[in-house]
Amino acid sequence: MKILLNNDDLNEALKSVSNLGFVPTMGSLHKGHISLIKHSKKACAKTIVSIFVNPNQFNNKRDYIRYPRNHKKDLSILKKLKVNFVFMPNKRDIYNSKRIIKIAKKDKILCAKYRKGHFEGVIDVMDRLTNLINPRKIFMGEKDFQQLYLVRNYLKNRSKSKIISCKTIRDNYNLALSSRNLLLNNKELNIARKVSNNLINFKRYIINKKNINKLISLKINELNNLTDIKVEYLELRNKFTLGKTFKTKNSKIFIAYYIKKIRLIDNF
Repeated sequence: MKILLNNDDLNEALKSVSNLGFVPTMGSLHKGHISLIKHSKKACAKTIVSIFVNPNQFNNKRDYIRYPRNHKKDLSILKKLKVNFVFMPNKRDIYNSKRIIKIAKKDKILCAKYRKGHFEGVIDVMDRLTNLINPRKIFMGEKDFQQLYLVRNYLKNRSKSKIISCKTIRDNYNLALSSRNLLLNNKELNIARKVSNNLINFKRYIINKKNINKLISLKINELNNLTDIKVEYLELRNKFTLGKTFKTKNSKIFIAYYIKKIRLIDNF
C-alpha cells in the first residue's frame, strides 16, 4: 500500500495505472467505507482511497473542527484491505485555484436548503479529486443520496469517470453507518436506531395510501415528541429526480434530524 501525501506523489504513482477505482472519504472509516472499497477491488484492477476532511463543505466551523479523525486506525484498516493507494493531500494540493460552483435552484432542497454552501463544497472537491486522480470508476454510497445525485449529475458531462452507487450499510439495528455516529453516546445511538426502524415501518405503512402528505406531517410530530429529537425535514421524493411525490413507487423517504447537537441524515 502506497501512501501519497501530495500531487507529485499521486502523479508518479498513477502514471501507468488505467483501470483504477476511487473511493473518496473523509476518514473515520467504517463498514460502509469498507463495502465501497470491496466493490472497487472487485470491479477494478487497482483501488485508491482518499482521506481528506474537506473544509469547504462544512457550513458550520465547529462541525468541521469536531469531525472525527483517526488516521492511524484508518491506515490500519486500509492496509488489511490491501488497498493499492491512499491519497492524503493537504488543502493546498486540492485548492490550488479559485472558482465558484453553483447548483440549480431546483436542487436547493433537502440538505441543500438547510446547509448553505455544503453541496457546492462537495461538488467542487469531488470535481477536483476526479481531475487529479482520473479514475475509471468512483464508488459512492446511497446513504448520502442527495450528494450522490448531485455529484453524478455534475460530473457526467465533465468527466469520463463513471460513478457507481452502492447500497447503504446498516448496523444490526438498522441504523445507517456514519462517521458522525462516533459522536453519539449509547443512549443517543439507541434513539437513532429507533428513528430508523420507525421510518422503515412507516415506508411500508404508507404504500398505496392516499393521504400521504397528512401522514408525513403526523410522523414529523410523532418523531419530534421523542426525547432529544428535532426533525429538520422529512419528505417523500422521487429517487430519480428528487422531485416531491405522494406516490411510494420509485420513491424514498428522506430525513434530517438532530439528536441534541448532532445532525443525522438517512433515506429509506
